[in-house]
Amino acid sequence: MINSPEGQHILSRLKNELPGHFHYHNADHTIDVYNAAKGIAEKESINAEDARLLLVAALYHDSGYLNRVKEHERASCDIARETLPDFGYTEDEINRICAIIMATQLPQQPADHLEQIICDADLDYLGRADFVSTGDNLFAEMKAMGSIHDKKAWDALQITFLEQHRYFTKTSVENREPKKQENLRDLQNTIPIAEMSTAPTAKSIITDTIYTIAGILFCGFALKSFLIPNAFFDGGVTGISLLIHELYHFNIAYVIILANIPFIIMGMFQVNKTFALRTLLAIIGLGLCILYVPYPDKITSDKLLVSIFGGVFMGTGIGMAIRGGCALDGIEVLALYTGKRISFTISEIILGINIVIFLIAAFEVGFTTSLYSIITYFTASRMINFVIEGLEEYTGVTIISGQNQAIKEMLVMQLGRGITIYKGERGFLKESFDVHHPVDIVFTVVTRLELRRLKDMVHEIDPKAFIFTSIIKEAAGGVLKRRARH
Repeated sequence: MINSPEGQHILSRLKNELPGHFHYHNADHTIDVYNAAKGIAEKESINAEDARLLLVAALYHDSGYLNRVKEHERASCDIARETLPDFGYTEDEINRICAIIMATQLPQQPADHLEQIICDADLDYLGRADFVSTGDNLFAEMKAMGSIHDKKAWDALQITFLEQHRYFTKTSVENREPKKQENLRDLQNTIPIAEMSTAPTAKSIITDTIYTIAGILFCGFALKSFLIPNAFFDGGVTGISLLIHELYHFNIAYVIILANIPFIIMGMFQVNKTFALRTLLAIIGLGLCILYVPYPDKITSDKLLVSIFGGVFMGTGIGMAIRGGCALDGIEVLALYTGKRISFTISEIILGINIVIFLIAAFEVGFTTSLYSIITYFTASRMINFVIEGLEEYTGVTIISGQNQAIKEMLVMQLGRGITIYKGERGFLKESFDVHHPVDIVFTVVTRLELRRLKDMVHEIDPKAFIFTSIIKEAAGGVLKRRARH
């Protein structure tokens, strides 16, 4: 079949007409898919007539790249419909060939045995020894087209793709799946070694130290210049220390250190020894900072300004310390320890502890100060989140559209995002409840800064697309663009 007139015709066009930046989707890939499809068909005992149509589909399945990248499968079908009648193919045969070609659309959803074979043949290289070199060709092509920009993002994209991919035929499951899993493990093992070595580098140590020192200085400023002179409080162990200082007039520097020691010991077992040691040094540093750094004694007496800016500086300091790999308040360690023994979440435990602190403060030093201190606590908690997460807080985006294929390609090829597809149905309107259609529901995760661009690109494809978003509290793994954390 590959030497047939129709085969030589399309291979000649691919070799002579495709632009040079198609390092992967070219005549070599077509021949590779043809050979893979032929081998699978033989082992799956496909009859001669079906095998003939399958192999023609393999030869023409990426011919659409001659005309366009977007929806190239449909373009491939257009070329097949224009070309194959000249080689004696009937309309029914061409329709069958086009159905096989369309099965190669991602995500693959083959409807019959021949479509399963073409899907497995198209991605046969995932389970072969030449996975890396073939993947490098695809990376070079996508980079040339501006779809992806660096090897790190490419490796992450490959990991996600391999994790989500499945072979359909018994032949490929037996012959390709084991090697595919080996290729996946090799990728997963390569990235941590290259990108996330557990041994701290000199740069990371210096960066962590800078964050921690800055955090100590900010917290010291908040305490000495805002909270202590105005008898204000905060939540957590810091709040307990301030309350003890206010009631019994013990030196706040020593109280903070002593009050945190039990939680530091607890952190040694609940987190790790490195975290506990860093936290101990940071809290000792905070105590020394309070004792010896000549901060202004009292910036303002205005209760609202004290509650807001005291919280801002306190939250900034605690957040920077967390980014430096330690803590300036042991309350979360206590919550982590307690949460394993009772049926409350960590947030609920922290909230409960802080309610007790503010209630005691209300009765001991007055309700007005306690209420203002709640503002301090709220402001500090928001600043902690902002310092840790910054503007890159993640947002989950769900898209329902009749143009889901184009939207999927846009998300993966242009934005470089991983996607998850749910199967659903659209319709069910009041006036036509029985009229509904299957639809791919697309889910992806972006940062807040990327959300507007994503919406604009989706509505450019489908102005009627239904989009809704949700806040993602934490995201890891997969294809995520995230700045380095310290």
